Amino acid sequence: MNTEQLRQTLRQKWLDYYRENRSWLVRLGVWVTCQGQRRPSSSFILATLAILEPQLSQLLPLVVDLSSNPDRIVAALGLNFNPDEALEALPEKPRMLKGSQLPAEFKLDPSHQPLPREMDESCARIRPQHKVRT
Repeated sequence: MNTEQLRQTLRQKWLDYYRENRSWLVRLGVWVTCQGQRRPSSSFILATLAILEPQLSQLLPLVVDLSSNPDRIVAALGLNFNPDEALEALPEKPRMLKGSQLPAEFKLDPSHQPLPREMDESCARIRPQHKVRT
């Protein structure tokens, strides 16, 4: 198991989860300041990630045998950071737009009739060609 890859995966999954649930997480009473970083409590982070990342849930029993201090575990996993600041530092992810949110120039005219579809250039047409009688 590559520990650096696991750290990166956990960081990304935590930030994705936080971004998606930020509206209620910021109001939840799980916030602490640990080593100068404002973030949700270590127990909350570990419990969330144990659900999101199966590798971590397999690894946690061993890790807890080595250290039962959740703050030290979170720090060792590279998760002792303020998620708001980390998200601000990332370039914004493109979001998928629903059909109703598309600008007018990207919407199809309801009366639009699509052209007959053809297969790849190297293939024969889907519709049979009509022979012209002479």
